[in-house]
Amino acid sequence: MDSILVSTGVVALAEIGDKTQLLAFILAARFKKPVPIILGILLATIINHGLAGALGAWVTSVLSPQVLRWVLGLSFIGMAIWTLIPDEIEDEETQIASRLGVFGATLVTFFLAEMGDKTQVATVAMAAHYAQPLMVVIGTTLGMLIADVPAVFVGDKLSARIPMKLVHTIAAGIFAVLGIVTLLGAGASFGF
Repeated sequence: MDSILVSTGVVALAEIGDKTQLLAFILAARFKKPVPIILGILLATIINHGLAGALGAWVTSVLSPQVLRWVLGLSFIGMAIWTLIPDEIEDEETQIASRLGVFGATLVTFFLAEMGDKTQVATVAMAAHYAQPLMVVIGTTLGMLIADVPAVFVGDKLSARIPMKLVHTIAAGIFAVLGIVTLLGAGASFGF
């Protein structure tokens, strides 16, 4: 259960102000059709994070526990630093929308925007860390939806009221704690 809760919370926080949340704002403002946008976000996240979870499971099968501990600990610390760097959305990610319809545009742009994004990398690391890739993917998908679905409905009105720096600092702090706990090997006693 910890794998779902931590994955959900970390990704929900990390996603606030992320480029995919900005993409949700843009698609919602452009198309004003929340249901196909939300379904596109859901399917893109399941596919993207499913692949990331599988990669995390594979990593645990090829690395020794000692090496894995260092890789994961340093990855979480790297994620903490990366979370503090604001994302910007690229115009080409939104250009696809005019050719594929609302659902197709959301599916493709979200999938591409998540490739190599911090939440995808975090999914790989958490799937390896918890050795429960399915639970992590469920959690990270829920985290994406928690952050992005409100963006679809309230758009820019909400983003202006959220203290993005504070949210990113909290998410970075959680990643840093996970990294330190993993490096120290103390995670087993806390369920990490």
